[in-house]
Amino acid sequence: MNPVAFTLFGLPIRWYGILIASGMMLGILIAQYTCKFRNVDYDTFINTVLLALPLSIIGARLYYVLFEFDYYKNNMSQILNIRQGGLAIHGGLIAGALTAFLYLRRKKISFFKLADTAVPSIILAQAIGRWGNFFNQEAHGGPVSYDFIKHFPEFIQRGMYIEGTYYQPTFLYESIWNICVFVVLLVILKKSKRNGIVFFTYIGLYSMGRFFIEGLRTDSLMLGSIRIAQLVSLSGVVLWILALAFYYFKNKIKQSS
Repeated sequence: MNPVAFTLFGLPIRWYGILIASGMMLGILIAQYTCKFRNVDYDTFINTVLLALPLSIIGARLYYVLFEFDYYKNNMSQILNIRQGGLAIHGGLIAGALTAFLYLRRKKISFFKLADTAVPSIILAQAIGRWGNFFNQEAHGGPVSYDFIKHFPEFIQRGMYIEGTYYQPTFLYESIWNICVFVVLLVILKKSKRNGIVFFTYIGLYSMGRFFIEGLRTDSLMLGSIRIAQLVSLSGVVLWILALAFYYFKNKIKQSS
């Protein structure tokens, strides 16, 4: 599996970067459609993205470096090298959401209103970005037999054949799960006018899938014996449940008053 798509002026252009960028661009285009369901000004959306996106990339890298600091403290020059991966989505989401919240608050615009239109684009970009992990031969699970891997397309088999061993294509599981979540979020966005419900459902559904898939991976960021992504995902599911309960009881109170 060649992680390099082509060479431009002597600089290797990797599939990882191409797919990450493609996911972002497609997400921005889809937002032209999703913004209409919350009456969000598209220019405001773009301005928020232009501010939050670079900071989310920085956040994703810092998050990864923080939990792999035993390596990076002796290889400081590699901290800025993201061409071979090393972006933690949870760090990116936290940094991006915080940046958007502060910017929109200053502009006196509802964060949840805009976030509802953004998360379908985000989860679709995540689904596409996982294929960058495939070309880097990372974010996979443990060793599997040929009898297991033979049920997948041949190009998946080749990509998951690393140094004489087949590995479980967990990147594929998450990509498929994220596409399913994308469809669910679009349906909710069309049917529900309640600001925030799509945002919290994104957090909950993505976290559910990530929790189980993370348990199969071999490259998890760890805090002692705890997989960080599973801990964060569990917190995300709890937050989703609390948000749904809040919306439910708020609606009950409104109906009874």
